[in-house]
Amino acid sequence: MLPSTLLAVACAAVASAHTVFTYPGTRGNNLITNDTFPYGMQWMYPCGGMGTSRNRTFWPTTGGAVAFQPGWFQGHATAFMYVNLGFGTDGPGGGPLNMSNPMVPPFQILGPSKNPYPGTICLPQVPLPAGANVKAGDNATIQLVELAVHGAALYSCVDITFVEPNDDRLEILNESNCFNSNDIGFADVYTITSRASGANNVTSGAEATFFYFGRGRSHSWLSYAGWLPAVVGGLWVFL
Repeated sequence: MLPSTLLAVACAAVASAHTVFTYPGTRGNNLITNDTFPYGMQWMYPCGGMGTSRNRTFWPTTGGAVAFQPGWFQGHATAFMYVNLGFGTDGPGGGPLNMSNPMVPPFQILGPSKNPYPGTICLPQVPLPAGANVKAGDNATIQLVELAVHGAALYSCVDITFVEPNDDRLEILNESNCFNSNDIGFADVYTITSRASGANNVTSGAEATFFYFGRGRSHSWLSYAGWLPAVVGGLWVFL
């Protein structure tokens, strides 16, 4: 869980706070609303309004854990989560040039309610992005993106320095700093493609792509047409 001081800040700023990194670290406290950030800082790409940390967190060259609390704001009963990595310090403010290297497939969280909740999500072994080649001493930034139900994105980051997996400077991972709350669920995010069956109906080689959430699959998006009124009604509840 968060240290008591940060918990107090988070509770006081719950009207503007969103996602909090709990492991392996964080760029800093961006649970702030002021004249410069009237809607809060976390809407700011790429790291929620926070500059690059001078005090970096050590993280294994083989990948490691990431933990966060996604519900420090009302309306996050559902959200899409992305975990990305940016390499180096040649970008703006001494950070990465970009944050476009996904570490895990996007996934949906299913929170206990639309109200703020302190539940924690732990990903105990997040791999490096495909094709990544890092060595001890390299710097990088882990970016957490929470795409809220209303469509806006929230950003948080932790700046890391890679070390060997047996390095004594790594924080010990245990159930106190990386755990999954039993009131937060998960759902897959995947695509289904379909092509018109009649030759006269095909006007190009393009395929339509439809997004679905959950673990069930269907061979045709038309089979979901009857669910459309219920889906629209369900979305209205979240607005």
